[in-house]
Amino acid sequence: MGYDNGGIGKNTYAFSINPYALRGMNLFIRYNSKIGYMSYIYLIGAIIFEVFGTTCMKLSDGFSNILPSVGIFLFYGISFAMFTIALKGIEVSIAYAIWAGMGTAMITAIGIFWFKEPATAVKMVSIMFVVIGVVGLNLNLGGH
Repeated sequence: MGYDNGGIGKNTYAFSINPYALRGMNLFIRYNSKIGYMSYIYLIGAIIFEVFGTTCMKLSDGFSNILPSVGIFLFYGISFAMFTIALKGIEVSIAYAIWAGMGTAMITAIGIFWFKEPATAVKMVSIMFVVIGVVGLNLNLGGH
């Protein structure tokens, strides 16, 4: 069976080297860069909607308030859909670390400023380590 490489050559196989495929490599790299860029836009959206969903959890008061209760499922559904699309161009380990880490940092800030939760030194140092970990994972991207 032939391998479809996007029309850059006909009847090539996954294990063969096709000179026509090599000629189109520059176009392929640009295309992947575009996917990666848009993937980060989707990831940012996924983080924002995850934060909305988590905030609705607090506001729902154990599912006793109907509107925030519906918001939980709506916002998490949108978040997971956007996260799934983001994974088309970002490694799952990197995307999940960013999603979870930035979501945690944002929810901590909302808890402190909106819900008047205490801003302890341990909480601040812990969030700092989460952010450092996410940055460290992203710095490792240049290694492969």
